[in-house]
Amino acid sequence: MLKTARSRVQTWITAGAGTIAALFVAGLMGAFGALPAHAPPQLPPDIAIDAGRWRVQPVRAYVSHAEVHGVPLKPGQKALVLEADMTNRTAQSDKAYFDVFRPDGIDLPDVQPMIALTRDATLTPELHPGMTERMAYVWPLAGDAAVPPTLAFGITAEIFKPRDNLYGTPGWYNPYRLGTVTLPVADVRATETPGSGS
Repeated sequence: MLKTARSRVQTWITAGAGTIAALFVAGLMGAFGALPAHAPPQLPPDIAIDAGRWRVQPVRAYVSHAEVHGVPLKPGQKALVLEADMTNRTAQSDKAYFDVFRPDGIDLPDVQPMIALTRDATLTPELHPGMTERMAYVWPLAGDAAVPPTLAFGITAEIFKPRDNLYGTPGWYNPYRLGTVTLPVADVRATETPGSGS
């Protein structure tokens, strides 16, 4: 009987210690989970950046007051434009580049930009493997929208998986904020707008 009582006490102590350890670990994980996330790094604007399926190099940012690279503006609108050199790092033609750049600190009526080739104003073209093209990301804005003299552009990258967990196929998944690039924003009048219809 004494042996049985000792066995029960040891079982209770072991179970209690296990429970305390589990609560302690859960508390630590909860505490660390509440820590603020690290801010994405500031990337230099003058080098090419590998962003998953794309290699990107921001070239310049400006505000256009007229049609730019074939993207028309409504009366009373202007546009925030980011020009960037982009290279498709994959083995097939692709145009999944709409979410690569996103300006921070500015209210956009539509977060999805219009995108055009700067050389011939083709809208949303497929980019071929290994070919670098200069692309213009165009976000229409209200004519009275305030645009700061410098602007940070977030860069989103993806991770290549040779085998997706759901379908078992290769592809680019799990988009994440790679970092930000800060550029000066010029104000370009209608007569100076690149690729304008004037």
